[in-house]
Amino acid sequence: MEFDLERYQPMPVRYELRYVMLKKLREGEDPLPDIQGREETKRDVIRAVLSNSHPYLVSREGTGKTRLAESLAKLLPPVPKIKGCPYNCDPKWPEEWKCPSCQDEEDPEIEIIAGKERYSRIQGNEYTNEAKILGVKDIQAIVQGGSPTDPKVFIGTGVLRGNRGVVAVDELPAIPTKVQVLFHPMLQENKIILEEYAWERPIDIFFVATGNPTGFAHVNRIPEPLLDRLELIPMRLPGEAVEREIMYRERFRVYDQFFLRKEDAVVTEPLYAGPTALKRRVAAPWWIVEVIAKTSRYTRDCPNIDRGASIRGSIKALDHTYSSTEMRGGWVSNLADAGEGLQLALRGRVRLRADLLGFDDREAALMAQTARAVEDVMWYAVRDVGEKVLAGFEGDKSALPEEVDSLLASGGGIREGLEASTSVSEALDLMDEIGPSDPDQLVYGLEDQLRNRIEGAEPDVIEEYRFSALELLVNALLASETVSSFSPQSRIFVPRRMET
Repeated sequence: MEFDLERYQPMPVRYELRYVMLKKLREGEDPLPDIQGREETKRDVIRAVLSNSHPYLVSREGTGKTRLAESLAKLLPPVPKIKGCPYNCDPKWPEEWKCPSCQDEEDPEIEIIAGKERYSRIQGNEYTNEAKILGVKDIQAIVQGGSPTDPKVFIGTGVLRGNRGVVAVDELPAIPTKVQVLFHPMLQENKIILEEYAWERPIDIFFVATGNPTGFAHVNRIPEPLLDRLELIPMRLPGEAVEREIMYRERFRVYDQFFLRKEDAVVTEPLYAGPTALKRRVAAPWWIVEVIAKTSRYTRDCPNIDRGASIRGSIKALDHTYSSTEMRGGWVSNLADAGEGLQLALRGRVRLRADLLGFDDREAALMAQTARAVEDVMWYAVRDVGEKVLAGFEGDKSALPEEVDSLLASGGGIREGLEASTSVSEALDLMDEIGPSDPDQLVYGLEDQLRNRIEGAEPDVIEEYRFSALELLVNALLASETVSSFSPQSRIFVPRRMET
């Protein structure tokens, strides 16, 4: 393989994964073919990758959590590194990003590392300590005259060995809580802190954690600040048909050439892409942003929830909403996208009242109840945003239900149907006008166009935008009990109330 160093631009691991994931989705490929079944889990992992977030996979043992983490590394392209560097320093990195040894190299030789080699696994247990996660002192270098406080006598382990790759921490809860805090600055500030050396070093990793739920393994408490930086994703056992397929695939067999490396479906082409190829090209209308913000805020006052979402929960919910839109190949986010984004973002960031959890302490049951609570809170948020629209509508409200029903039943485009739906058209025009006035620097690209110059947008974009608006209007009419149901309601996402 020839590598063109002139065309190559260094890119963070998270950006590389996002680029490759988007490319595969647009080409109709399964980005994670090593995992059979578990489509909901895979979708959440893809959503997290597209949002530059870190997955925390939770399930009992033997469900494929570690394999899923390894499959992410297979998506990574080959990249150059300074020859002999144990920490995979990029020859085009700024000096402050390089390790102390590579900073002294003026014209270093380079070598190429494949994607699947850009992977480091840290096995969590009660003996996992700072030495296994970060590194140890090189006693031999100290004996030869090196200073114990010189970073050059430091030998990096787990995380540093995985620099510029995927770092998987197996059984995160099995690691003592006081040791888990070492991961905090890595996820928050993209750096490691070696207090003994007074040394802070940038780190470029994609972090994946796995864990068994309470009841299957000894667990320690995960610090709230660390948990707030992870996306909690359940990984359930596969269905019967999928499990049977896995049995056939993974059963013992004798290979003729056992010692030859087995070929995997991995990315082998270098990545010559810049930031432009990674940027979001989707938009969330103001009512979707309002629903997300209100849902997150309402969790802090909901009587069913002991601990509400943090501000990071709001941020991640919007990010995951955008990612859901990208995953379906859309342009404009709708309530279904927001629902998926909120579920992933808030699943590990809210805590229900103990009496709502009952006696079923299975992780799947706890997460399912949390999902119901989040969707219930979302219903109130959608209702309140919808009330704002209906309160400002001065047209014929009595005509809205019939016109909406006709639009949904037609099966055609919303834009064409609006020509014969005067009241609905007026309501959607109102929604264009009553959105909040956000600072110009916060709204750009497609979102700016939809707010200020919608007539210049592509027809497909306008169609999705109008559908998203109609979807909110439908929910507003249902929540206000103007109408009890619509006959072709399957096209519309309506949050469900939680039964208590």
